[in-house]
Amino acid sequence: MKIASKFRKGAIIHAAVMMMGAAAATAIAADKTVDVGKLEYEGACAACHGTDGRGGGIVASQMSVRMPNLTQLASANRGVFPFDRVYQVIDGREQIKAHGTRDMPVWGQAFRRQSSVYFQNYPVEDQESNARSRILALTEYVYRLQVK
Repeated sequence: MKIASKFRKGAIIHAAVMMMGAAAATAIAADKTVDVGKLEYEGACAACHGTDGRGGGIVASQMSVRMPNLTQLASANRGVFPFDRVYQVIDGREQIKAHGTRDMPVWGQAFRRQSSVYFQNYPVEDQESNARSRILALTEYVYRLQVK
């Protein structure tokens, strides 16, 4: 019974993230000026963390842990945005207790497996560079979400 419940929860989260990613790709076609970090955030993070970063995403209520308020990361770190730590959490190289057994997708692995529609000038075979660029853009966008 628990396995079926976890499978349903995972399927719901995956579907929500995929729909948001499709919406972001559509936005690119309409505008040549692209905020890559925002689009990556909308496609990978907003379903859980909310479009404003405060933790109220459309699937947050389905999660077993409360979503953190991403707008408060700097204030929780004596006013300094923990850029490297945020990068590593997104990449998946730093596991955090709240993510337990990886409720949060390891975006570094996902970004390395797929090419980015946002970085059209990157060669497809340069997966590591492509993933780093996407994670950097995403980390920088989370930095911009910080409440001053």
